[in-house]
Amino acid sequence: MADIEAWVWWLIAAAALGIPLVLTAMPEFGMLSVGAVAGAVTAGLGGGVVLQVVVFAVVSCALIAVVRPVAARHRAQQPELASGVDALKGKQAVVVERVDGSDGGRIKLGGEIWSARALDSDAEFEPGRQVDVVDIEGATAIVM
Repeated sequence: MADIEAWVWWLIAAAALGIPLVLTAMPEFGMLSVGAVAGAVTAGLGGGVVLQVVVFAVVSCALIAVVRPVAARHRAQQPELASGVDALKGKQAVVVERVDGSDGGRIKLGGEIWSARALDSDAEFEPGRQVDVVDIEGATAIVM
C-alpha cells in the first residue's frame, strides 16, 4: 500500500464520496468528491500533502458556498408555467347548470363544459353567474 501514489488515494476518496451522493442524493457529497479530484490533480502535478489538503478544502468549500444557495433558489421557485388541471385552478368559469354543494351542476371552463360542485355545501350558484375554480377533483371542478 505504501507504493500507491497520493493521486490514486485522492481518486479513491472521490469515488468513496460519490457513493453517498448516489445513495442519499445530498449534493454536498458530490462537491466534496470534486474537491478530492482537485486534490488528485494537485498530487499528480507534484504538490505536497499540505497543498493537496488545502486545495481539497478550498475547492470543496467554494463549491458548497456557491452551488448550495443557487440550488436552494431553484428548488424553492414555483414553476412558471402551470399545465393540466393545475392551470385551471384560480380561473373563472360561468355556471351553465345550477351548481350546489350536494348534487353539483355544470360550468363552462376554458371553453369546455365541466361538472362542478360548490366548495361550501350551503352555496348555490345559478346559471350565468361567474364562479372561481378552487380545485379540480377528478373530472369535477370545485367552485366558489
